[in-house]
Amino acid sequence: MRQRSNRGRKEVGMIGQASWISSVINLLNTILGSGILAMPLALSRMGILLGILILLWSGLTAGFGLYIQTRCARYLERGSSSFFALSQITYPNAAVIFDSAIAIKCFGVGISYLIIIGDLMPGVIQGFSEDAAGVGFLINRRFWVTGFMLIIMPLSFLRRLDSLKYTSVVALISIGYLVILVVAHFVKGDTKEDRGEIRVVHWESAVATLSSIPVIVFGYTCHQNMFSVLNEIQNNSQFRTTSVVVASIGTASFLYVLVAITGYLSFGNAIAANIVGMYYPSLSSTIAKAAIVILVMFSYPLQVHPCRASVDAVLKWRASKRSDSSNSSPSRNAHLLQSPKPGLNGKSDGMGDTRFAAITTAILVLSYIVAMTVSSLETVLAYVGSTGSTSISFILPGLFYYKISSPDSPHHQKFMKEDDDEEEGSDADNSDRLLGGGGSKGSTWRKNILRKLSLALAVYGVVVMVTCL
Repeated sequence: MRQRSNRGRKEVGMIGQASWISSVINLLNTILGSGILAMPLALSRMGILLGILILLWSGLTAGFGLYIQTRCARYLERGSSSFFALSQITYPNAAVIFDSAIAIKCFGVGISYLIIIGDLMPGVIQGFSEDAAGVGFLINRRFWVTGFMLIIMPLSFLRRLDSLKYTSVVALISIGYLVILVVAHFVKGDTKEDRGEIRVVHWESAVATLSSIPVIVFGYTCHQNMFSVLNEIQNNSQFRTTSVVVASIGTASFLYVLVAITGYLSFGNAIAANIVGMYYPSLSSTIAKAAIVILVMFSYPLQVHPCRASVDAVLKWRASKRSDSSNSSPSRNAHLLQSPKPGLNGKSDGMGDTRFAAITTAILVLSYIVAMTVSSLETVLAYVGSTGSTSISFILPGLFYYKISSPDSPHHQKFMKEDDDEEEGSDADNSDRLLGGGGSKGSTWRKNILRKLSLALAVYGVVVMVTCL
């Protein structure tokens, strides 16, 4: 398999430092979250057979969306990939809408993490010490939201996604404990007395099934951080980046199916939205709640990273609109002129220190205020899952690739010319042509199929969004 190089392409910003395993860890941590605990409930509403099929199908479509992003990134200069950059060369007039949707989605998820911390920590403290109930502030959710914000703040000010790899490892260890806990209770069979009826083929109802789809779709969403992974990974060949997608989505799908099946078989239709809360109070269940807190705490900065980039892109779009209103379709080169110079103070995002600090502070303060005043997590997740997740996972990647890979697109023509130039100097490709012949026609056929599938992905995203709203 030929791995396309980036010969002839400029490298922009601090890129190419992240390892393959670091990229997988950060992407997997972005995928896995507290949503894994809701998978057994989704299975109870759909039935085991249909539920597993939807879980696997959702993972497949989410993975294809990530793969499409890796293809889109190859039309941009190395290290400058982003939703904003793609929208500037595909749908420039809608760039502000796309990035606003991404910012709102990530902002909403961050708020949900803070709400989870505030809801769980009083129970965690009482689980470790019954006397804590007599200390008022220890069972006050606002106290814990405030306290954990002090831990989250310095992590949110890190510029590079790769800098969060160690906290992501800790978060994944927490996920591992939760999975082991659910499987262990299933194997022990200590929940049989409380177990309800089990649906294998039949579902609860069409409405209940449709209401669970946003939770599953939301559970696979990590596309907001994919471009950062592509910008920072050391080896960005197509094979290498695709393997990151396969490893991340494959691991997440396995864990989702495992927890969904064992959790549902443990409680049947009596299952609740948070399976950990259904286990009898014990040290293991208290540690599980603490693990959830650690998980969401270290996942919060992974939402701030794309939210900050999208807010910055929206502000830049407005500024360029005022300064050059006559140019309604910025060229690829025009965008690249705004990209940071290699090694510019190590700022891979192109933001100055003041701008970076201001945007990050605004995100932190606003999310803190909302988390302190709002305690309904279900409404936030339902809206985010049915709108923001479908847009980022399916609609935007599909539309971007369909537009940019059009044979009439100047960006595609330039990309194809660079491919042809590389093929002329590749001995491996010469050998392929001698042995098989017609390699160019086969490549064109595959790209045409991929382009049609990308459009189908966008249509699928619209259907899912409309169905789930």
